[in-house]
Amino acid sequence: MSYYNQDIMRFPRLTSAIALFAAVSMAAPETAAVRSARETLDQTRKLAAAGAASRKQLEAAERALEQAKDDALLASTIDAQLSVEDLTEEQSGEIIAAAKRGLARELARLEAHAKLVGEGVAPRTSLQSFELDIERARRIVDVAEERAKSLQEIASMIRAEEEAADTPTPDVPSIADGPIQRITRYKGTMKFDNEELRAIVLEFEKKFDRKLPVSARGATALHRSMGFDHTGRVDVAVNPDQVEGRWLMRYLEKKDIPFFAFRTYVKGQATAPHIHIGPPSTRIRATD
Repeated sequence: MSYYNQDIMRFPRLTSAIALFAAVSMAAPETAAVRSARETLDQTRKLAAAGAASRKQLEAAERALEQAKDDALLASTIDAQLSVEDLTEEQSGEIIAAAKRGLARELARLEAHAKLVGEGVAPRTSLQSFELDIERARRIVDVAEERAKSLQEIASMIRAEEEAADTPTPDVPSIADGPIQRITRYKGTMKFDNEELRAIVLEFEKKFDRKLPVSARGATALHRSMGFDHTGRVDVAVNPDQVEGRWLMRYLEKKDIPFFAFRTYVKGQATAPHIHIGPPSTRIRATD
């Protein structure tokens, strides 16, 4: 599935927000702006302790450092090529929080400038740039929340697979043309590897004229954070009840490749219909 469109990509700051989801570490990089803001805050604290700076100045310096960190986080992965697979749910939450703080700052700036306009100090036309900044900030939040939703859906898939691993699932000789259970397993005997995946991708694109909607390929940060090794497995976001899902299961059966078909949801979680290609994921065991 695609999370971008031409309208979104027209906004440079929004592009930064999209790319930030590729970050493996969510710690704000120590950019020149962050260092400068930190040094200013340290100096202001010393001045405040000596009675030479007001509480208001100290709070302003603290806000400046917070903004510098958020800006660095949002801009640190503009050129990154990684995907949402490299995020955990916790990191996604940090991104949303940073985006929302950015929006709150833009709204506060607009409110402060609107007062100047009301007092006749600034022309009304000067509000336009502030309004554009708010529009961009809102779009950043929207994209952040959309990507978080996608991450939650992947987490739901992982929980479904966890349930399948804990529950004995009978092997069904022929799945594609028969009734699909909530969780159905095909115990193929052939090994699933990158060569087989490339073949599936090509055949799917030829059949449906769109890319195979892979939601997780191999080990991901999210799988690891949830205690699963997904190495050598692939999750495809297709519903086994629909045409694409039936085709994929039929293809896998023909190649005798093992898979799980999930047609519904994990209780208490988001819906997560998908097809897991390969054997069940294994649990990561602590070595300490």
